[in-house]
Amino acid sequence: MDAERNGTHRPDTSESEELLLHGRIEVEGRLTEASNTTLLCSISTNGLEERCVYKPVRGERPLWDFPDGTLAGREVATYLVSEAAGFGVVPPTVLRDGPFGPGMVQRWIETDDERELVDILAPKDVGKGWRTVLRARGMDGDPALLVHADDPALRRMAALDVVVNNADRKGGHVLAGADGGVYGVDHGICLHREEKLRTVLWGWVGEPLTDDVVECLRTLRAKLSPGNPAGLDDTLHEHLTRAEVSALRSRVARLIDANELPAPGGRWPPIPWPAF
Repeated sequence: MDAERNGTHRPDTSESEELLLHGRIEVEGRLTEASNTTLLCSISTNGLEERCVYKPVRGERPLWDFPDGTLAGREVATYLVSEAAGFGVVPPTVLRDGPFGPGMVQRWIETDDERELVDILAPKDVGKGWRTVLRARGMDGDPALLVHADDPALRRMAALDVVVNNADRKGGHVLAGADGGVYGVDHGICLHREEKLRTVLWGWVGEPLTDDVVECLRTLRAKLSPGNPAGLDDTLHEHLTRAEVSALRSRVARLIDANELPAPGGRWPPIPWPAF
């Protein structure tokens, strides 16, 4: 799916990948709100310069349910899945050596602060173009709604979350790019073989998949077929176990067969906490 069909301008991903893989990384500072070590850096080569996020493996916080040292690879695998399908909602992401050892390096997204994609609003402020996810009450006891935009790119992101089994799609992980794009970040706890889906993007539950999402899923299913010379199988096995790739394949097939985004299953909290 090209940028014209997306309705946005997407930077050339191959050029970004080359810069991320081979550029010189200079650390500018640390993003202190992140639970794992997350460094804002500049990266440059051959006269090209961008900003990037660098997450060294040594800075990953141990988790009880994900093997140590695998989060960077899961971020890269999620990017590969998004690109292979044509979802186009994850910034270019690579695994490489850096100032503090091997880690994930991802293109920094400049955001449009005037465009909200996920929000908490009073019921009277929820107009056309929003999807309601959760009804609650604020600190003052007044009603409040967790909502997200009714946006085609967010629909693709919601489908991506299902197939990669995203356990942590917070509102703050959904970015409105200054380039007009919509991007999801922080995919370190994805692609577990067991069900762990937690997301704020539940607004289309029970509705048929749109044609563009179905096309993406069918493309992804074909590329995940073992032995496909243009496929993902060998590449994903650099970052995931065979069982995890098999589970990914199964989730894609189930979503195509169901032809609708699933409802929360009840065996796992459906929304990450905090939600932002």
